[in-house]
Amino acid sequence: MLVVYDREMNRPASLALSLGTAVLVVAGSVSLAAQWPKFRDASIPRTAQGGINYDAPAPRTPDGKIDFTGVWQRANSAPPGRGRGRGAAGPGGQAGRPGGPPPAGREGAAAAPGAPGGIPGGQPTEGVGAGGGRGGVSLEPSTAPFPFDPTGPPLATFFEAGANIEGGLPYTPWALAIRKQRFEVDKAKDNPDANCFPMGFLQFHQQPQPRKIVQTKQLILIEYEANYGLRHIYLDGRPLPKQGDPQPWWYGYSVGHWEGDTLVVETNNLRGAEDSPFDGWLDVNGSPYSQQAKFIERFKRINFGHLIIDTTLEDAKAYTKPWTVRIDQRIMADEEPIEFVCNENQQFRRRIKID
Repeated sequence: MLVVYDREMNRPASLALSLGTAVLVVAGSVSLAAQWPKFRDASIPRTAQGGINYDAPAPRTPDGKIDFTGVWQRANSAPPGRGRGRGAAGPGGQAGRPGGPPPAGREGAAAAPGAPGGIPGGQPTEGVGAGGGRGGVSLEPSTAPFPFDPTGPPLATFFEAGANIEGGLPYTPWALAIRKQRFEVDKAKDNPDANCFPMGFLQFHQQPQPRKIVQTKQLILIEYEANYGLRHIYLDGRPLPKQGDPQPWWYGYSVGHWEGDTLVVETNNLRGAEDSPFDGWLDVNGSPYSQQAKFIERFKRINFGHLIIDTTLEDAKAYTKPWTVRIDQRIMADEEPIEFVCNENQQFRRRIKID
């Protein structure tokens, strides 16, 4: 398995992750020499030494709203499982992963702020190796976790959305059967990430490949480097469509409104697990959502360098009650996404002998 970082060692150009007996491969031919070089953005706050001031106040738009514009990459606000519950009573009795070992979810875990290798305030620790994923696979360079918020919801993890929820995700029998089929029987071979299909929001938000937010007064675009992801979040006052009215979309229909400095985004009318084997995946291990799902994301930019996304899922067909998890993002200043065409030289299905 191989992880290739760009020439600045900032993020993977290709990614390989072990999934039980299968190998999930996001592979493409990426010409590192063809990427945008670093460009020093004069609007970015700097320290006296010329470094990026990650603890500077969050920028604002001309009308006073928090500005989420920038290139962002997943991060952590504490090593998963530390102080927020491991979900150990989930299906199968082992950390919410039926028939499996304790949850992956150590990706990106690094020294606590102030510890050796860590930098207070959550600034990236540059040149300190690569964070570990499942099976020792490196996902991205290590960074210091952001300060732990004991009042916040449990942290989601890339492989298992409910790994830090006490008791695991509250699956209905319908959802649990799908989860077991996907993980225990099929070994996650139909994960949309591996097959170059659009991913669910939790998986997209936690991809080691970054995402770029472009904010205007009436619309926010989120461009995910992985798998052609593109979301439109409308801020122009239009209502959320009635569930079942429009044609379901991979990314659903999203509208946002402001509650103080928090942007609240509601999304419904998504394609669900009923639509195809590749639809309705919350995480790598296959936790499902249905066509009835409604996501509520609360975007909060704590300072220049730290973005929090608290995500609630309401889906009575898949879960016995709504639940919420937190995802942290760190800014990637002076960077741009690279062109990533997932289907170019795609080898996943051939390598695990599906096709």
